[in-house]
Amino acid sequence: QVHVVESGGDLVQHGGSLRLSCAASGTISTMTIMGWYRQAPGKERELVATKGNGLSPNYADSVRGRFTISRENGENTVHLQMNNLTPDDTAIYYCNALGILRTSFRPFDSWGQGTQVTVSS
Repeated sequence: QVHVVESGGDLVQHGGSLRLSCAASGTISTMTIMGWYRQAPGKERELVATKGNGLSPNYADSVRGRFTISRENGENTVHLQMNNLTPDDTAIYYCNALGILRTSFRPFDSWGQGTQVTVSS
């Protein structure tokens, strides 16, 4: 009932920048938290950054100071500006959306299919 789509992944050189975008659509009453996670080959999925309603952004230590998460008020979209990328940032980046459904007022936890970010050395 909630569809999440990421975009913006690409191949970039060490030190370069990328901007990821994510849009959620469907029967959404309230979007509580949107965020980004990533999974590198052979590793567990890990948190990158999240932004909750009225809350300060939350960042993983490995990206703090380099990545910036942003959400427009009242919009079910989230962006991730990634600067000074390193090969360690190479991963599939997933968008996550948490909120309340309009039809049932039950919570939802939806994931996108992911977008590949590759940083060459």
